[in-house]
Amino acid sequence: MPAATTRNPVGTHVQVGKGLVKGALADADRLGCDTIQVFVGNPRGWALSKGDPAADEQFREQTRERGMRTFIHTPYLVNLGSPTAATYERSTALVAHNLRRAAEIGAEGVVVHTGSFVDSSGDFGYDDAMAQVREALLPLLDAVSADDAPWVLLEPTAGQGRSLCAGVEDLVGYLDALEHHPKAGICLDTCHVFAAGSPLDEPGGTAATLDRVVEIGGKGRLRLVHANDSMDVRGAFKDRHQKIGEGHIGVEAFRELLAHPATEGVPLILETPGTRDSDDAQIALLQGIRDELHAGGDRTKGRRR
Repeated sequence: MPAATTRNPVGTHVQVGKGLVKGALADADRLGCDTIQVFVGNPRGWALSKGDPAADEQFREQTRERGMRTFIHTPYLVNLGSPTAATYERSTALVAHNLRRAAEIGAEGVVVHTGSFVDSSGDFGYDDAMAQVREALLPLLDAVSADDAPWVLLEPTAGQGRSLCAGVEDLVGYLDALEHHPKAGICLDTCHVFAAGSPLDEPGGTAATLDRVVEIGGKGRLRLVHANDSMDVRGAFKDRHQKIGEGHIGVEAFRELLAHPATEGVPLILETPGTRDSDDAQIALLQGIRDELHAGGDRTKGRRR
């Protein structure tokens, strides 16, 4: 049966393993997910893994029947700001490949880390890296400009290294470089923006952060949230995810996030320890907060796990 429309589908990153249907979708059902994120290849490699047209079609049909919204995350190696020509070229090819795979499996977006300029010699700086980002992404964004095409979802980093876009404020320059292209969406990782300094641990801090995202990107550009608590304090520039409510962000920030108008219709994907364990309560926790806040809306109830 198709799932009812939810204000905020909640799920986690699932492993493909046995395949998109027998692996990823079976895990999604087991865990009670409303939405999922997957890799479509080795997350730590450059290979452009081919899909199986029959399996892709089956996955598209079954996710459509469930009302399951799906996303792809590009491999960790992708860095469009790299001064190394081979890394830049492979990164561009991987993003293009993942966008093709997103269209083939019916995913609505591809998450891309915003990258860094890693040259310490001074010969290659921020402006050079951003010129590469523009050169790589604008043609890809133009290629997916149709309304039903997958989005490129830009994920700001936690600020480690020479980040091109750490936290919310750096989205200004990044989106400017991409001419605020209408298919350049935002994936907001709560651990990342907290690590980069956003005050999610303060009352009103999450709402203010979301207000700023809308101010920078415009209404409707926030397309996905990676819902992660943080092992480290605000401003630590460390990307270490923690279970919801067991880190320095805390549960109340997610209540504030789920209540904010900017997150209406935006899925939440957990990338925290334990979310693929059958007895883990994090998905149900966020589904419960969502349902409590929006009890009068058309929603899917969180399933027992």
